Amino acid sequence: MIPAQFDGLMPIVILMGIAILLFVGGHFVSVLLAPKKPSHLKETPYECGEQPIGSAWSAFNVRFYVVGLIFIIFDVESVLMFPVAAIFRELNDMGEGGYALIVFLSFISVLLEGIAYCWKKGDLDWVKSYQVSVKNNK
Repeated sequence: MIPAQFDGLMPIVILMGIAILLFVGGHFVSVLLAPKKPSHLKETPYECGEQPIGSAWSAFNVRFYVVGLIFIIFDVESVLMFPVAAIFRELNDMGEGGYALIVFLSFISVLLEGIAYCWKKGDLDWVKSYQVSVKNNK
């Protein structure tokens, strides 16, 4: 590399060095200054002030993870709408407002279809009920 190219990279290298020094220095200071008085109470797992009961390897309902993933998916996709909304006036002034509106509304329609699908499938319910249909055999 040419020395002139290093001039542009030096602020980044300096900031990375400072960040590493702060991390290592903070960890070193915390190891030196932290009190070391282990006890049985301190070694128990903390869970909202409740006494732990049973094994930590208990099975959780899969519904929690499904609802969490659905939330993350739609939350991230809805965050993608904010940049378009922020520059929509500029796009409109450039003559691209109609196209941006169509793309924006199609994106929202895909989100609404996804939410409707999840709702119809029952993935948004905390307690999913399984109903078996009984047919009368006469």
